Amino acid sequence: MKSYLVLLWMCFCISASAQDTQLKLWYDKPAGNVWEQALPLGNGRLAAMVYGNPEKECIKLNEATVWSGGPNRNDSETALAALPQVRQLIFDGKNKEAADLAQKQIKSNKINGMQYQPVGNLLLNFLGHDQFTNYYRELDLERAVATTTYTANGIQFKREIFASIPDQVIIMHLSANKLGNITFTASMFSTQRSSVDTKGKDELVLSGISSDKDGVKSKIRFQSLVKLQAEGGKITSSDSTVTVSGANAVTIYISIATNFVNYHDVSANEQSRAKAYLDKAMLKPYGQLLAAHIVAYKKYFDRVKLNLGTTDSVKNPTNIRIRDFANGNDPQLVSLYFQFGRYLLISSSQPGGQPANLQGIWNDKQSPPWGSKYTININTEMNYWPAEETNLPEMHEPLIQMVKELSVTGKETARKMYGVGGWVAHHNTDLWRITGPVDGVYSGMWPSGGAWLSRHLWDKYLYNGDVEYLKSVYPALKGAAEFYLDFLIEEPEHKWLVISPSLSPENGPVAYHGVSIDAGVTMDNQLAFELFSNVIAASKILNTDHGFAEKLLAARKRLPPMQIGQYSQLQEWLHDLDSPTDHNRHVSHLFGLYPSNQISPYRTPQLADAARISLIYRTDISTGWSMGWKVNLWARLLDGNHAYKLIQNQLTPTGVNKGSANNGGGTYPNMFDAHPPFQIDGNFGCTAGICEMLLQSQDGFINLLPALPDAWADGEVSGLRARGGFEITDMQWKGGKLIKVQIKSLLGGNCRIRVPNVLKTQDGTKLKIPAGANPNPLFQLADTPQPIISSRANLKQINFKKTQLYDFVTQAGHTYTLIYQNPAQR
Repeated sequence: MKSYLVLLWMCFCISASAQDTQLKLWYDKPAGNVWEQALPLGNGRLAAMVYGNPEKECIKLNEATVWSGGPNRNDSETALAALPQVRQLIFDGKNKEAADLAQKQIKSNKINGMQYQPVGNLLLNFLGHDQFTNYYRELDLERAVATTTYTANGIQFKREIFASIPDQVIIMHLSANKLGNITFTASMFSTQRSSVDTKGKDELVLSGISSDKDGVKSKIRFQSLVKLQAEGGKITSSDSTVTVSGANAVTIYISIATNFVNYHDVSANEQSRAKAYLDKAMLKPYGQLLAAHIVAYKKYFDRVKLNLGTTDSVKNPTNIRIRDFANGNDPQLVSLYFQFGRYLLISSSQPGGQPANLQGIWNDKQSPPWGSKYTININTEMNYWPAEETNLPEMHEPLIQMVKELSVTGKETARKMYGVGGWVAHHNTDLWRITGPVDGVYSGMWPSGGAWLSRHLWDKYLYNGDVEYLKSVYPALKGAAEFYLDFLIEEPEHKWLVISPSLSPENGPVAYHGVSIDAGVTMDNQLAFELFSNVIAASKILNTDHGFAEKLLAARKRLPPMQIGQYSQLQEWLHDLDSPTDHNRHVSHLFGLYPSNQISPYRTPQLADAARISLIYRTDISTGWSMGWKVNLWARLLDGNHAYKLIQNQLTPTGVNKGSANNGGGTYPNMFDAHPPFQIDGNFGCTAGICEMLLQSQDGFINLLPALPDAWADGEVSGLRARGGFEITDMQWKGGKLIKVQIKSLLGGNCRIRVPNVLKTQDGTKLKIPAGANPNPLFQLADTPQPIISSRANLKQINFKKTQLYDFVTQAGHTYTLIYQNPAQR
């Protein structure tokens, strides 16, 4: 037995010393007490931050439904009566007075959303391990396992921990290369109202209740059970600690559960739930639990591979690679960051669970920044930009479910606050699915959260083509359009239909002196145009609501067109109020470029150039999530080198980026995105942006290598998905030329591709030069209205590389291979 353990240990050390770190975050120092250096684990419901401290290990624990408060509503009782006056003040140019009245009457409820909160900490105290050598810790993205190794007192120790998807517990395994040397004391601590007890000699029990907030009493109860199972040695306990002495190996099982059932039901028994999870897991040996976890995780993770090349930089710890990235040559760090984003989405958003919040599922603060809620004026949506295209559609399901739930709670808000049909959500929601405005009117008076969320319902259909799925989400999609249809009001100058009151998220014109409230802002117009277009298309596919679709079509014709202002910029507001000195982190008026498809260098070149000018005025360096958004925007403008520059800014240590009104954004040592502080949306946004540089499918065709930067001249990717039901099972390029692409058709139908060079098929499939619109119904586009252009604007044609456009007919389930055709051989 002893020789077997030593052999296993030697195998691990050989692997680690060989720097097998292609898809690993690894470090040569512990995290100490710095949360942003700890490593994240999660299974969609449970989460852990692992510090890897030899002497005093800390595992910070979360459970996705531990939120403050309980079921509640935050609708204003006085909004409806004040609405006509607020609107008239805006039309009269009295925006300050309108904002003051809206603050008093429309945002009158004192409930500003509940907070996502921690469960507590598991503390493991190893006496005599304060002096150590040969330290190494890693997060293996291919297995979703965190490992720590070190030598203390001449003995080599190893800790392995993972959050099991199939068994719904967190499991930690401790071993050493010499028998009888694992000795430590385990305890628990929580900032919640809680108690810690022991059960028998080998189990810790943490029981607690979350916080009250804004007058809402807490209804969430939770319990965490920590069971220690030793091989050899002995286990003893006190009132609040468990001590292991002289063991050969120890397995620690962590089970957490709450009484949460859904947003209006907290009737479950957290104690029986936690016990059931624990009892089930303990029936299996550690090796079986680990193997089952890896299989369940790899089912998702292994779908996509990305190779942009490797340099000697991979021999450095991850924090050093982040430090050196902007001025070095480390293309593999981009691949690692891309896959880390996919890892985070798998770990924080699983079918049947809660969506990833502002911090995903990881939070150590009782009152986290912005409550770690769902900020739905950009951040929550950004969390799910990679879901479909990076082949993680199951991870999208929690968001889809939340939108369905908001369509229920938001219906009462629409009726009560605005006297209209359909459903509405403002710029934040939480576990309890509130839909009224929160915070002050500067950010909260935005009734378009439901519209933005609803685009995820439709976009998912464009990937899967599943009519039954579309039927299931159509009521929510239609309800969002019903709200807009009823809420639109005619503005006096052009007789356009506008959303009022509203705002361009978290920004106001310089001329308004700190006031944001307005009517007919560009983002709202884009949202309404897209939402109406999607519902019109859905009603046609489902052969329903034709009369309603006609109303939407008539209203869509009266929406304000996009406008190009005096600085050649895409106007953010109805009037030409933009300032070139405005460097706000939000670029909401560019929603039409990304994630929407209303602006295109191919179809709307004037609008594309105006969007480019707006991006230049906003500057590159900003908060982490803002830079992540800009990667996508520059990719949509087909400027791969500029998009890559934003990735360099993003993959910079926090605090290094300076020189703007939003300086300080970047990346923490553990690769978490820095707003700062930590917000997970920047991770997901940049992951989506890397994908957009390699593949786009929003413009009526599949665009391969649309924004390839010079830094990625050679590479290979497999597993990315495109709208229309296509999967890129392999794509290789060299010297910027597409050498080979394999496309699997999941639904059949016409496949239209745009590629950077001439291709031919291997199997004789006929390639046609397209004429007219793509006949595939999943690629149909709504025509963007012609913009209004200021006489002072000076627009330029966006330059992009010459490409080839091909059509070929596909059969469902078949894969088609196209290869580079040398012009000399044609």
